[in-house]
Amino acid sequence: MANENTYNENLSLDEIVFENRNKSYGAYDLRSSYRKILTRSFILGTVLFCVVAITPFVIMQIQQMTAKEKTEVEANLIEILPEETIIEQPEEDLPPPPPPPPVEEEQIEIIQNVVPEPKKAPVVETPPPPISQQLETTTGVVAQEGVKTPTYTPPPPPPSTGTKAATIEAPKVDVNKIYDDVEQSAAFPGGINSFRNRFVSNFDGSVMEGEGSVKTEVTFVVERDGSLTDIKANGPNRDMNAEAIRTVKSIRNKWTPAKVNGQTVRARFRFPITMNFE
Repeated sequence: MANENTYNENLSLDEIVFENRNKSYGAYDLRSSYRKILTRSFILGTVLFCVVAITPFVIMQIQQMTAKEKTEVEANLIEILPEETIIEQPEEDLPPPPPPPPVEEEQIEIIQNVVPEPKKAPVVETPPPPISQQLETTTGVVAQEGVKTPTYTPPPPPPSTGTKAATIEAPKVDVNKIYDDVEQSAAFPGGINSFRNRFVSNFDGSVMEGEGSVKTEVTFVVERDGSLTDIKANGPNRDMNAEAIRTVKSIRNKWTPAKVNGQTVRARFRFPITMNFE
């Protein structure tokens, strides 16, 4: 009887590991069939990969085999030349008539008459023209040369009766009426720029609070003797209105009254003011 402890060299690794153990356990069966399952999986995977890789080429070959043959058609293009158009030349080439000379419109003479707004630091601006020159032509913002058209045309004299020379009397004016439209405006000695400079120099800016531009309009009546009455200021700032009225009252110089039909009348004068405070 052979010795049971004698080592059998022909035993596999699985038999050596599971010697004297329960070989009916699933682990022994898995280890013993591992090589077979691995070989089978490798072969099956290789076959599946080859099928997937070859399938597009097979489909392409089938499409090429089933594709219809292309028929080539030779098209010979015939060049079509356009018909020659015959342009009839006129018997005589007459030059076009010359254009009429441009008609120059007669320009009306305008003299500049702009009353600049007062500022805290006034600059030298264009003074308004004298009243005599304003009556000779039209006034505007920009000066322009041209034909003089007077703004006031005196009425024609009455027809002569042939017996005696007619005496033209100027119509009487209402000395108590305050005129807004006059023939000759009221004027300050030295012009409106002189009055503006006096106003700016007498204006007390310390009464104003804050910064910015403040506007108002001072209206007053120039009486027949050159004095000022009914002085008012219409503006959104009360302090500005009050100081503007005080400043105008502080200027004591007499004005030259306005005239209508050569007679002195009471006239209303408007003086816009804009002050910049910093």
